[in-house]
Amino acid sequence: MRYAIIYWSRYGHNKKIAETLSTKLNSEGIKSEIYETDEVEPTQMPNADLYVFSAPAEAFNVQRNMRSVMKNIKNMDGKKYAIINTHCMKNKDWLGKMEKILSKKKKMEKIASVEFHIGKEGQNTGEGLQTGWEEKLDNFVKEIK
Repeated sequence: MRYAIIYWSRYGHNKKIAETLSTKLNSEGIKSEIYETDEVEPTQMPNADLYVFSAPAEAFNVQRNMRSVMKNIKNMDGKKYAIINTHCMKNKDWLGKMEKILSKKKKMEKIASVEFHIGKEGQNTGEGLQTGWEEKLDNFVKEIK
């Protein structure tokens, strides 16, 4: 199995998630490679069995670099993907926006999704991943294996 993890990160949260995810997958015998959004050409994505897209929500939308990559992907019909989103707003569904781009327009097949809130418990401070994020990521790994 080969997984491509594509992420965008301003403050390091999505980078940390991508690196931790890659380490967990590699320890389970799944080869994974990590790419920042500016390291991939959407019309020529790296060859993989599963694509994991990880990005924050910014300005009330999925971060624009990731949105651009997802919107410009070519020849990925039927490919499998998983999505990760980080944000500090309660009661928002940014995963749905990511899924809409990949599932409907690109006809890709979603395997799993997970969101991580940034900031102190119950606060929207943006100070970091909330307690329990690694256990949440462990459950995500189980879903995508």
